Amino acid sequence: MLEAEVSVPDLWKNREEAERLNKELGMLRSEVEEVHSLMHEVQDLEALGDLIHNDEALAHEVEEKLSDLTLRVAHVEQQTLLTGTYDHAPAILSIYSGAGGNDAQDWVAMLKDMYLRYSARNKWHTHVVDETLGEYGGKTGRHTIKNVTIEIRGTNVYGYLKGEAGVHRLVRISPFSAKQLRHTSFALVEVLPELSEMDESALVIRPEDLSIELSRASGPGGQNVNKRETAVRIVHIPTGIAASSQAERSQPQNKERAMKILKAKLYQRMMQARVEELGALHSHAKPEWGSQIRSYVLHPYQLVKDHRTNVESSRVDEVLAGNLDLFIEAEMNLESRK
Repeated sequence: MLEAEVSVPDLWKNREEAERLNKELGMLRSEVEEVHSLMHEVQDLEALGDLIHNDEALAHEVEEKLSDLTLRVAHVEQQTLLTGTYDHAPAILSIYSGAGGNDAQDWVAMLKDMYLRYSARNKWHTHVVDETLGEYGGKTGRHTIKNVTIEIRGTNVYGYLKGEAGVHRLVRISPFSAKQLRHTSFALVEVLPELSEMDESALVIRPEDLSIELSRASGPGGQNVNKRETAVRIVHIPTGIAASSQAERSQPQNKERAMKILKAKLYQRMMQARVEELGALHSHAKPEWGSQIRSYVLHPYQLVKDHRTNVESSRVDEVLAGNLDLFIEAEMNLESRK
């Protein structure tokens, strides 16, 4: 059906829609090819299993191939859960420090590293769009971060990351405390889909509803610091929603990127309002301080626990190093059953 839609000549009069459908068709073809490949490998493995008998080396080989095949099948099954409008789209991920001073800002830096590493594990491309640095100090050997925004591009990025939106809680011995006191910190993660050109163009914002603030860039992308005001912050006055960019070299480029993020935020707000009016709002973690979704405890014991799925892991270091599959896949499975 989808292939028939793409082949209709009149469709190409609408370039954006045609490109979207063509991209979707390409992804579907790729998924079908992967399923066929897995079916052939299962048949080959069954044939190989019949030859094992007392051959330990062959048995070990079959066991390794079966383990790899099981993981790939699970991955394909996970892909079938990505049915949302923007699940295949790139994502804009922002992290904001909450209560906790330097500890909360250091928690933002830790979460930033965690998501960058998770993205690298999935071979996604990341770009830090905006970052406000805090103090340098404590026993961390790095700058704290007040807030950071990252663009993430790759396959099914938003579909996998959208469940990460909400408040993340950290409990540890504070590296900023001379008395080695235990401290609880909070950070808010916001995840937005990157809008298609069609949705962006449909979202009209009156110029008089915008407040544009210029400043000198700092941190990543701050090549022009102390030279020109290249960083741009745009505020939508009626809602108070704001977006910033300082990653690009020129003011017009930063303005364009900040506007793109602002439109994504406004679009999400509009969609949420529409769903609420219909009385069908699902329990996705919303970007507000009351929606704590996960705790990371480093002291007095080590445990990461997701409060929505009750999934736990004592391998805190691995989780903070980007091994989030256990939590993200569990949340995706939970949402699919609702």
